Amino acid sequence: MSKIISGFSKLTKEEKIKWLAANYFNNQPEIINTIKQYWNVDEKLQQLHDDFIENTISNFYMPYGVAPNFIINGKEYVIPMVVEESSVVAAASLVAKFWSSRGGFKAEVISTQKIGQVHFMYEGDKTELTQYFESKKNDLLSATTSITRNMEKRGGGILDVELVDKTDKLANYYQLHVTFETVDSMGANFINSCLEAMAKEFRNDEIEVVMSILSNYVPECLVRAEVSCKVEEMGGEYPQKFAKKFCQAIQIAEIEPYRAVTHNKGIMNGIDAVVLATGNDFRAIEAGVHAYAAKSGTYKSLTHCEVKDGIFRFWIEIPLALGTVGGLTSLHPMAKLSLDMLQKPSARELMMIMATAGLAQNFAALRALTTKGIQHGHMKMHLMNILNQLGANESEKKEIATYFDGKTVSHSAVVEKYNKIKK
Repeated sequence: MSKIISGFSKLTKEEKIKWLAANYFNNQPEIINTIKQYWNVDEKLQQLHDDFIENTISNFYMPYGVAPNFIINGKEYVIPMVVEESSVVAAASLVAKFWSSRGGFKAEVISTQKIGQVHFMYEGDKTELTQYFESKKNDLLSATTSITRNMEKRGGGILDVELVDKTDKLANYYQLHVTFETVDSMGANFINSCLEAMAKEFRNDEIEVVMSILSNYVPECLVRAEVSCKVEEMGGEYPQKFAKKFCQAIQIAEIEPYRAVTHNKGIMNGIDAVVLATGNDFRAIEAGVHAYAAKSGTYKSLTHCEVKDGIFRFWIEIPLALGTVGGLTSLHPMAKLSLDMLQKPSARELMMIMATAGLAQNFAALRALTTKGIQHGHMKMHLMNILNQLGANESEKKEIATYFDGKTVSHSAVVEKYNKIKK
């Protein structure tokens, strides 16, 4: 029997769950219980979450942690992080403490421009198109007046409109390439509304508009964060050797894409966790960041390192288009709490905080990789996950954790120890 259904979105949440249980779970009561146990007991709050997306049946919880001891440009922060991967929050916290006694992190916003494009086809004379564009440019800006008024009051708006010829890449293809400043909002709806108004004003019998849409590639919305100290302050028995190996690890990620992807994924462990905690769009951030990492034609490390005149320097330059007003940042209670925790930052300040979180995460990973290996700390954090999967009780967890103190944790070793205790 077909399971295709019409009008699913019109069913109540209870009806959706019953249909799902009947068609895909053989009406198992434990399935319905699992779905419902993640409902919020506060009906008003649950309704708020239900309205974020379509066809909601429950909530999917992620751990919400905090990483203290960050000092950025002389200001102290505790950074909220939403992530499920073991050791991410612990690593960020340890690195924050490490650099807090070495001057902390320095960060600056380099630029904040965002991009939107009207994509269109035109088969006529290029000179005539250029003349038409020049004659319509003021009209294009006027067409957005009602949309940009409030943004301009906050210091943002449309910065420029350009005609771009892409016919060497695709026959008859041109763009209106528009740059924006959206201040403290991410600005997706604002940008798209402006673009659609421009497209309506610009099209004529010879111009076929294909689409109008913002770009998540924002190479001119750029932030930099860095740390530095004397090499002998790097800690450990052989700080010179550690600093050298650390820089070599980054050099490898700058020329080897296979390593660079994993290297940058580690950076995004830190950044995505803060993006999620503050209600920003991690898919947009990820897409823009990885495109930027490949801007030279080869996918490379987002972080850089040097040792010069006895000073170790480690930094990141990364595009981050963020918002602190609008969207989920204004709706989700935990997103609002996160921004309050960060002392109500502007979008520019949030860019610096997230870049710092990414840099800290990368430092932690490279320090582990170039010394005792990544698995030592990671599997230590993963130990409780393994024990929970095995169904260990509290006394068994305590005994096994004590046993592995000072030992390398592996899944097979934990299972073996657990089985011995059970026998």
